[in-house]
Parts: sequence; C-alpha cells; structure tokens
Amino acid sequence: MKILRAFLFFTAFLVSLSAYGQKIKVDGDLDKLTEYSQIKIEYYYEDMSVGKFDNEEEYIEEKVTKYNEDEPGKGDEWKENWYNDRAERYHPKFLELINKYLEKSDVSADHKGEAPVTMKVYTTFTEPGWNVGVMRKSAMIDLRIEFYANNELIAEMEVLKAPGAGAMGYDFDAGLRISEAYAKAGKEVGKYLTKKVW
Repeated sequence: MKILRAFLFFTAFLVSLSAYGQKIKVDGDLDKLTEYSQIKIEYYYEDMSVGKFDNEEEYIEEKVTKYNEDEPGKGDEWKENWYNDRAERYHPKFLELINKYLEKSDVSADHKGEAPVTMKVYTTFTEPGWNVGVMRKSAMIDLRIEFYANNELIAEMEVLKAPGAGAMGYDFDAGLRISEAYAKAGKEVGKYLTKKVW
C-alpha cells in the first residue's frame, strides 16, 4: 500500500511538472532600462480570471457560499485571507526572488518609495490548484508586466504558466501554492532581466 501511494504521488508530481512550461514574451525595448538601478513594483488584479471562472468575483462568490454552508463564517474568513495573501505572501515572495537575481547586477526592486523605473505587475490568471493527499494540481499564474521609465511605457512582458507548489507535496493551503507561483515568476523575471538587460 505504501508503495502504491508513493507511486501515485510521484506520478501526480511528474504530471504537474510536465503540464507547465513557463514562458516569457517581451514587446518593446528593455534596453532603455540599462541606465537605471532602482525599480518600484506595483501589483494589480483587475480583470483576473480564476481557474474555470472568467472573473474573480464569480470564483469568490462560489467559494464563500460553499464554505459558509459547511460552517457559518468560514467563507467570510476564506475571502478575507484570499485578499490578504496578496500583500502578506505573494508580493513578498515575488520581491524576494526578483531581487535575488537583480542584485547580481547591483539593481534593486522595492514596493515602497519612488524609483525611475516602475514595474506594473498585472495578474491576469490564477489557477489555485488543489491537494488531496495522493493527488494534487499545482497552482499557476499568468502575469502581464508593464515597464515604465520616468513615466513612459517602454516595454511589456508576459509571464505565462508560472507554476507553484510546496516542497514534498505538503501544500494543502492554496495560498502557499500560489505564493510559490509568485516566487517562481519573480525568479524567472529576475533571471531574464539580469541576462538580457543588466
């Protein structure tokens, strides 16, 4: 039985890995960033689809209704966490990983203050994923990033299918899975900018 469980888990893990191939597309001239070394990051979630839902509002409404039917107040708590996770988990993960790679070029990003370069990060799609023990589906996000130098739009980047999963499959919380997707996206954007720009 243990061997069967391990096999099923390993198979699900491989399927989740093979299902996602993160892609980065750029339109515009990122070379205009080379003279700058500070970036301010802003995050936006308008017009985001979630899983099978075309818009976030429908997804939230279904989750809140279901959880509140199971246990009064649980859906409202879930909704609060859904929004709070952005500033408390997703943004810090993205920032940490992008800075890890940018610092190799003496470039830094932050959420606060002012900077000559602004990255506007729009989350256009979120797949929260799921984990029921022996079977799981990784989270995944799509981002559209606009780069502004001195308030002038100079380039756009798409980050497609950034996957997110916790170590060893212990990611039963959707917020953890999604935060790892932001970490992965931050890592890949940081690597790309370090290689192509700085």
